[in-house]
Amino acid sequence: MSEGVRTVQENVIVSHRGARYEIGRGPGFYGIWPVGAARFQPIEWWPETGTGWQAAWSRFSEIEPPSAIHQVGQRSAQFPGEAGRADRRAIIASALLGLGVAVGIVGLFPGYIGGTSLVQQAEQAVPHAIYLAVWAASAVLIVLGGTRQRTGALLAAGMSIVTLGFFVADAGSVVASGTHIAAGLVLSLIGWAACAAGSVLAIRRGGDGSPARPATLEATLTLGLAAAAGLGAAIAFAPAWDRFTLRTVTGTSQTLTAGNAFANPGLVIAGDVAVMVALVAVAIAAGAWRPMRLGAILLAGAIVPMAAQAISAVIQISRAASPEQFGIPPAEAAGVGLTISSGLTLAFWIYCGFVAALMLTCALMLNSPVAPPPPPVPEGPAAHGVPGHPVPGHLDPMDAASPTGPTAPGAPSAQTIG
Repeated sequence: MSEGVRTVQENVIVSHRGARYEIGRGPGFYGIWPVGAARFQPIEWWPETGTGWQAAWSRFSEIEPPSAIHQVGQRSAQFPGEAGRADRRAIIASALLGLGVAVGIVGLFPGYIGGTSLVQQAEQAVPHAIYLAVWAASAVLIVLGGTRQRTGALLAAGMSIVTLGFFVADAGSVVASGTHIAAGLVLSLIGWAACAAGSVLAIRRGGDGSPARPATLEATLTLGLAAAAGLGAAIAFAPAWDRFTLRTVTGTSQTLTAGNAFANPGLVIAGDVAVMVALVAVAIAAGAWRPMRLGAILLAGAIVPMAAQAISAVIQISRAASPEQFGIPPAEAAGVGLTISSGLTLAFWIYCGFVAALMLTCALMLNSPVAPPPPPVPEGPAAHGVPGHPVPGHLDPMDAASPTGPTAPGAPSAQTIG
């Protein structure tokens, strides 16, 4: 055997093996080989990055059944950016989130819109309390470090992106009414800004993954499901959700609806449209995220405020409606024996169905196979015949298993493993 072949063998670490193939790490790349052929060229390889390892493992899981995969040797490396404890940047991010939560809590008590505070409106207070609780939990997760830090960062980021539109719509309502912006709204906006800044600071390039082109049928279907559910929820968010039926003692009745997003002042419409666009964008990004489990966390962050809106609608409709909501004086309503019953429109239940679909997609993504940490970095110089900075590629398995095969990757072969 040539000296070059021996060097390749010494500089490749196989971490996992299946029935037909094995996966491991070489100098500057992750690769897949036929079982026992790791001393030769890999038949497929990826760059030595966190995303590269995820892509390599996704491909390995596709061609080998999980029951056939077993670990070879010890695993000592971690994903790029993963740390056992919080660093200075994580502490600052957590502090910003904590500050935002504290300011947001204070903002619950002064006047918010029309001089009424959030705590005086259960349908408004509950969603804000949910936002603050999730941001607070994210701050704790970020400061704990490791995988929990990535979970907290993505959860807070997903929610911050979607909730921006809600705060814009609230501010638009005040501007459209011609009244001054109350202290509660100002404090809530400051709290959102601090939480958003903390979530952005906590996300680490590479360590939290990124969107990527789906490499498998399962990944493509997941992306399609997330995009369809996000788009459906966004569309169903716009129509009226509240339905009121007015009846008199003479049997006359009239049904009215309220809550159409496009029946509001321009700034409020802009905020609602921002919510819809943000939801679809986050759903698509999360569906394409690699690793997929981290994409599920990002999607969960976007789901939280949308689910909170459904809860708010149920709380609001459960309250007794007043004739004054429809411009009818109470005395006149009493004179004709007017009664008002309230309910929710079909659009609301369709919306709930799409939010449930988003939750199901999130659960499926959380249960996706997880790539273990990559094998340790091989020591020594890059082996002869193995690329130092490769790009994803393929070789003919017969060439890869032959000592006389190609000594460097060329154009991808038409024949691939599988």
